[in-house]
Amino acid sequence: MWNRLNKSMMFCQMMFGLSFYGVMIILTRFFLEDLGYSEADTMMVVGAFSSIGPLFAIAGGFIADKFLGAYRSLTIAYATFVVGYVLLVLGSSTTNVPMSLVGLALASYGRGLMSPSYPSLYKRTFASQEDFENGYPVNYSVNNIGALLGQYLFPMFVLVIGFHGSFALSAVLATLALITLIFFKKSLVGVAAKIDQKPVSTSNWIAFITLSAAMVGLVFFMFSNMDIGQNIVYGIGGAAILYFISLMFKTGKSNALKMGTILIMTVLTTCFFVYYGQMMTSMTMVTINTMRGDLFGFIPIAPEASMAMNPLWCIVAGPVISYTFSSLEKRGISLSTATKIGIAFIFTAVAFGILTMAVMNVGEDVLIRPETFFVIHFFQAFAEVIVGSLVVAFILSVAPKRIENFSVSLFYIAMALSGIIGAVFSTSIALEKGQVITQQVVQTVYGDYFQMLTILAVVMVVIAFASSFIIRKMLASADSHQQELVEADTAA
Repeated sequence: MWNRLNKSMMFCQMMFGLSFYGVMIILTRFFLEDLGYSEADTMMVVGAFSSIGPLFAIAGGFIADKFLGAYRSLTIAYATFVVGYVLLVLGSSTTNVPMSLVGLALASYGRGLMSPSYPSLYKRTFASQEDFENGYPVNYSVNNIGALLGQYLFPMFVLVIGFHGSFALSAVLATLALITLIFFKKSLVGVAAKIDQKPVSTSNWIAFITLSAAMVGLVFFMFSNMDIGQNIVYGIGGAAILYFISLMFKTGKSNALKMGTILIMTVLTTCFFVYYGQMMTSMTMVTINTMRGDLFGFIPIAPEASMAMNPLWCIVAGPVISYTFSSLEKRGISLSTATKIGIAFIFTAVAFGILTMAVMNVGEDVLIRPETFFVIHFFQAFAEVIVGSLVVAFILSVAPKRIENFSVSLFYIAMALSGIIGAVFSTSIALEKGQVITQQVVQTVYGDYFQMLTILAVVMVVIAFASSFIIRKMLASADSHQQELVEADTAA
């Protein structure tokens, strides 16, 4: 199942996780302390950084399908990361807000270009769909090794080499991934789709460059004007979904039913990633304001680095989930993807229930131990790996081949919409600069907010299991209709 191509791509994925999440983990303090942003504005920018990249997976999927192919798109994406991180180095060295925002815009666009291209190319390095589905959760864990190291170490790096030095390190790591892709170019192009094996016309290059410049400019505008930017996210996400629906009416009944299941999965994924996005926004603010002490009494951890516990558990969760579901299938127990998402929401409800109890019962010292967040991230990480790895595999298994990359981009659209929605929700607990953190503030402001999220997670468990039944019926109907067409063609 494993070969040098998928291993080389997983190295690139690890470099992405290490560099990108290393940048993300230090952005909160960078904007709060160096750039002087308020808590509310900081949460919106960090939430946007986590979500605008996935939003531009729409453009990434379209570019990979129509203009460049997956390999070229992926290579250019890593080059864009390098340039974006270099601009962050320059912006942080001179406390230049516009330059820093351009760097974030480039990194966000690079992520959008990478997101749909990586899984479609990675899939082609495996011998079968089954091998890909079993291997993708492991790839997810490899990405999280990078994310773990980035989120844990970068807050410490900042103390030694500053923000500009940390951003420079991310640029170096992204460069290593870029070099790896170039080194394996011949082999990767050999297994890629036909569009990657053909030269790109001058008109396609011009169209790509024009589209890319417009997208980066738009992202910069969104970071600079978040009130308008969030509406742009809603508009682009809604337009992409409407376009996908229009394609359903232009295809046969069987494909339309399968595409309908992708829409249902997109809604479930959006709801789930509202919870995932809390790690970068509300949960980070809670840890900065309340988390004190070393993990287990001997592992030093910065408050904003609590997110590192998530990829730590994701590394464990990937192989465990892959083995568990593979073992169940060998015993004749096959759970649908929507059912697995229902299980993920159970884990999420438990995670946010624990968080609710922690803030509701905080003492007068307003202190929450790191071990509490360690347990919270255990449950949320298992939920994340289920949704993050299996939904993409599901989409690739049912999407029409001609819009495969665009269909995958719907997963990232869901992440984008949820990131902005989650960030907007999080601003409801933003505190004013200089406000004293008291027991009452934590219990009322934080407690009520996380209690609401816990209740909604329980509701989503029911909705996900109901969706599983509906999706199963739709896929059965699609297969039945396809069989009827085959039999009609045979008879003719």
